[in-house]
Amino acid sequence: MPYQKINNIVGWVVFGVATLVYFLTVEPTASFWDCGEFIAVSYKLEVPHPPGAPFFLLVGRIFSMFAGGDVEKVAYWINISSVLFSGFTILFLFWSITTLAHKIMGIKNGSGSNQENMRIILAGIIGSFAYTFSDSFWFSAVEAEVYAMSSFFTAFVVWAFLKWELIEDEQKANRWLIMIAYTIGLSIGVHLLNLVTIPALALLIYFKKRQKKTTLKGMLATFAIGGVILVVIMEGIIPGLPSIAGKIEVFFVNSLGFPFYSGAIFFVILFLGAILFGILYSIKSNNPIANTIMLSFTFIIIGYSCYTLVLIRSNYNTPIDENNPENLISFVSYLKREQYGSRPLFYGNYYDAELIDQKRGAAVYAKVTKKSPEEKDRYEIVDYKLEQKYDPKRSTILPRMYVSGSDAEYRQIVGLKEGESPSFSHNIIYLFKHQIGHMYMRYFMWNFAGRESDIQNAGWVTPLDALKKLPEELKKNKARNNYLMIPFLLGIIGLFYHQKKDKRTFSVVMMLFLMTGLILIGYLNPPPVEPRERDYIYVGSFYFFALWIGFSVLAISEFLSKFFKNKYTPIVVSLFLTAPCPILMAKENWDDHNRSHRYFSVDSAKNFLASCAPNAILFTGGDNDTFPLWYVQEVEGFRTDVRVVVLSYFNTDWYIEQMYRDAYLSKPFPFSLDPLNYRQGGPNDFVVVQEMESLKNNSISLTQYLKLVKENHPAILVTNSISSYNSIPTKQVFVDVDTADVRKKNIVPAYLQEMVADKFSINISGRILEKKDLAILDIINTNKWERPIYFNLTSLSGIGLNLKGSVIQEGTVYRLLPLNVPSEKTTLVNPEVMYDNLINKCYWRGLQDPNVYLTEDYRNFVLNSRSVFNVLAEVLVQDNQKEKAKTVLLKSLEFMPDTSIMYDHFTLRLVSLLLEVDEREKAIKIAETMSKRADEMLIYFKDNTTMDPNEVQKNIIILNELSQMFKQIQENQLATKYEELFRKHYEVFQKRMEL
Repeated sequence: MPYQKINNIVGWVVFGVATLVYFLTVEPTASFWDCGEFIAVSYKLEVPHPPGAPFFLLVGRIFSMFAGGDVEKVAYWINISSVLFSGFTILFLFWSITTLAHKIMGIKNGSGSNQENMRIILAGIIGSFAYTFSDSFWFSAVEAEVYAMSSFFTAFVVWAFLKWELIEDEQKANRWLIMIAYTIGLSIGVHLLNLVTIPALALLIYFKKRQKKTTLKGMLATFAIGGVILVVIMEGIIPGLPSIAGKIEVFFVNSLGFPFYSGAIFFVILFLGAILFGILYSIKSNNPIANTIMLSFTFIIIGYSCYTLVLIRSNYNTPIDENNPENLISFVSYLKREQYGSRPLFYGNYYDAELIDQKRGAAVYAKVTKKSPEEKDRYEIVDYKLEQKYDPKRSTILPRMYVSGSDAEYRQIVGLKEGESPSFSHNIIYLFKHQIGHMYMRYFMWNFAGRESDIQNAGWVTPLDALKKLPEELKKNKARNNYLMIPFLLGIIGLFYHQKKDKRTFSVVMMLFLMTGLILIGYLNPPPVEPRERDYIYVGSFYFFALWIGFSVLAISEFLSKFFKNKYTPIVVSLFLTAPCPILMAKENWDDHNRSHRYFSVDSAKNFLASCAPNAILFTGGDNDTFPLWYVQEVEGFRTDVRVVVLSYFNTDWYIEQMYRDAYLSKPFPFSLDPLNYRQGGPNDFVVVQEMESLKNNSISLTQYLKLVKENHPAILVTNSISSYNSIPTKQVFVDVDTADVRKKNIVPAYLQEMVADKFSINISGRILEKKDLAILDIINTNKWERPIYFNLTSLSGIGLNLKGSVIQEGTVYRLLPLNVPSEKTTLVNPEVMYDNLINKCYWRGLQDPNVYLTEDYRNFVLNSRSVFNVLAEVLVQDNQKEKAKTVLLKSLEFMPDTSIMYDHFTLRLVSLLLEVDEREKAIKIAETMSKRADEMLIYFKDNTTMDPNEVQKNIIILNELSQMFKQIQENQLATKYEELFRKHYEVFQKRMEL
C-alpha cells in the first residue's frame, strides 16, 4: 500500500480514537466558568464578554440545532463541537509530525523505505496520542469553550504551512497561502492566541524561498517581518479599522450633519474600493507576489467580517448584550477589552509607586438620538479616559510587580519584608519564580510529568512521589496523576534529536514552542493571584512539545539500529519504549477528565433560582455564580421570571440601562432615577461620603436624597480639576416602610414580625458608594417590597452597603426584608420556606455517584450547600423541631455523601447537630473518619518540606473542635483521643512555624 494512503488512513484512525475518547468523557451540560455564558449566547446568538467570539457562536448555534428542540440537550451538542474540533486538532498534529519527520530523516514525502515509513507513522501515533491524553488539552476538549476551536485553527495553519512548503508549483502554493490567510481571519472570531504563531511560521517561507542560502541575519529579519504582520493584524486590523471608521463616523455626524452610520458606510465603500483597486492593479501589472498579498489580506478581512454578528445582534438588544457594542464607538471599546484595563509590558510602575498626577485623556463618546425636530443626532462626549502618572522613581523597564493592593502576595513570592520596596532584582525574581516558574513551568510539568491534585496552586510530581505514602484525602483526589516523567523525557530526547538532524525546522518548531509559551507569558504579564488556574492558555506550547515526543521514536529507533542487524527490531523495541507514554497518560487522566454524568454546575444555578419567590431580583457576584444562571434561563428557560443582576456589571451604564427593559417574564426594575443619571462620566460614577457633623450617627431619607441626585442638585455636587461627582452627607439612610402592607404580604416569618420597623435603615460600609450601590438603593427605595430582592453569599460581601442584618435565608440565597435586627451575628432563617426549597425544590443530581468527578470548583459549591443544610438544622433544633432537623441532616448526608464529596470543615457542625438530634452512632462514625483523615494529612505535611499553612490550620482546628465537642457530651474516651492528636500536631507545627 502506498505510503500516502497509509498516512491518511492511520491519521483518520488516530482522529477516530481521539474523538471517541472525548465523546465518552464530554460534559453533558454547561460546566463552570465561561461555558455557561458561551452556550447561552451561542444558542440565541447574543453578545458575550469582550472581545467576543462570533465565529465560535455561529458554529455553536449550528451544533445546538442537533438538539432537536430538547433544550436540555443544547449544551451537550455545543460541547460536542469542541469534541470534534479537538479530534481534528489531533488529526493535523499527526500529519504535521509525519510531514516534519520526512524532513528530519532527509527523505522526500512518501519516498522512504518500509522501515522508514513505519518509524514515521509510529512517531505520528505516539506524539499525537501523547497530546490527546494531555491534561490541559483534554480539559478543553470536553467543554464549550473557545480553546478547543482555537487549538484546531493553530494545528490547521501549521499543517497547511508544512504542506505549502512541499508544493513546487508557485500558483498552487499561493492558493494555499490565501487559504491560510482566510483561516487566520476566521480564527480572529474565535480567539487571538493562534495569531502568535505567525512570526515563527514566517521562517518557513524564508527557508523555502532561500533554499540553502540562509543566514542568521535573514532569519532574524524574517522573524521581525512576521512580528510586524502580527502587530498589523492585532492592532491595525482588529481594533484599527473600526477605530478609523469610528472617527470618520463622528466627523460625518457631528461636523457634516449626516445621519448615523453615514461615516461608517463611507469608510466601508472607500476601504473595499481600495482593496479592489489593489487586486486589479496587481493583476494588470502581472505581479503575482502583490496579487497574493492583496488576496491574502482580503481573505483575512473576509474571515474577520464574522464580527458583524456582534454589531447586528447588539442592535437587537438581546437579553445578554455585554458592553452593548451596537455602534462603532462602543464596538471599538469592546474589541479593545477596555473594561478589563491594561497591563504594562516594557515600561511601567511598581505596585507601591505613588500616584502624583491625573489628567484627562481621550474623549469617550456616546450616541445621542434627537428628542425633538430642533435637535440633531450626534455623538456626545460623556467622559474622558483617565491618564494616571506615577512617581518616575518607582517605575522600571519590564515591569512585572505592578498590581496595586497585592503587596502581601508579592512579598510572599519574592521574600520582601513588611514595608520594603521592590527593586529591579525583585522584579526579575518574580518573573522567573512566579510568572515563568509557577504560571508556566508548573503547567508544563502538569502535562508531561504529573500533577499533585486539582486544588488551586497544586504542584507537579516526580517519579519519587509515586513511592510516598499518601493520606486518604490526597489518595482519593482523582486529579493526582503521575506519568513518571516519561512524556517529559521523551520530549527532551526528541528535541535534541530534532536540533541535531534538521536545524531549519527545529528553529521553526522551537520558535512556535516559545511564542506560545514563555514569550506569551511575558506578554500577558500575569498578576500574583488568579481566580483560577490558567494552564489552558498555553496549550499551543504543549502542542509543539508533543511534536518532539513523536520525534523521540525516530531518535530511539535510529540509536537502536546500531545494535540490531534486523531492520524491524529497533522499531519494535522503540514501540515498547515509547507506547507507555500515551498509555500511562490515558490511564492516569481518564478519571479526572471524565465529565459524564456531572450536572451540579447547572443544578447549583437552579438551586439559586428555585430558592427565589416569583418575580424576584437576584444579585450575584462571580462568574461561577452567574454564567450557569444565564445558561439555565436562556437555554433551558428555567425560572425566567427572576431577573439576575451581576454586580460587577452593575457599575456600568449599559448594564443598568438593560434593567429598564423587559427580559422574558421579568418586568423592568422600579427605578426612580433616569438612565442619564447612571451614564458613564456623570456625577454618579461614584458617590463620596462626606459626613456632616450635624448628621453624624443620624440617618437621612433615601427618597429625599435620590430626588437631589435626580435633579443633579448643586448642594451635593463636588467638583475637582478633572471631574464632578456627587456626595452624601451621612453613612446612614432610611426608607419609609408601610408595616401594615408588609405584614399583609406575609413575607416576614412570624418570629420576626416584631423586628419590622416603619423606618428601614441602611448603613454605608465604606467611604464611597459605587454606581451599583446607588442603583441598589434606588431599587430598594422604589420597590416598596413588591418584588422579592435576593442576594447570594458572594454578592452580599461585594457591595458597599451593610445589609447583613436585614437578610433572611430561604435556601441557597438570602432575601432582603425590612428588618432592623439588633445583632448581625444572628443567622436569620425562614425555616418553613427554606425546608421546602432545599428538600423539595432543589436539585442534587450526580452527587451520590462516587464515579462522577467533581473538581475543586464543584466541591466548593457542594461545601456551601452542606453549610446551608446545617444552618437550617440548627434553627430547627433551636425551635425544638428535632425530628425535622434530623430529616434535614440525613437528607444532607443522602444528597452529598462522603463517598462522593469527602467530609470538610462544615461537617464539624453536622457532627454536633447529629449529637443534638440523638444520632450518636452516625456522629461518632463521622468524627472518627474526620479525625483519622486530619491525622493523616498532618503527618503528611510534617514529613514533607512543603506545606499549605491553611490546610495545616484547618486540620488542627478539626481535631481541637472534635475534642471540645465530645468533652461537652462527656464522651471522655473520644475527647481524650482527639485532644492527644491535637496536642501532638499543634506542638510540632507551632515549633515549625516559629523556625
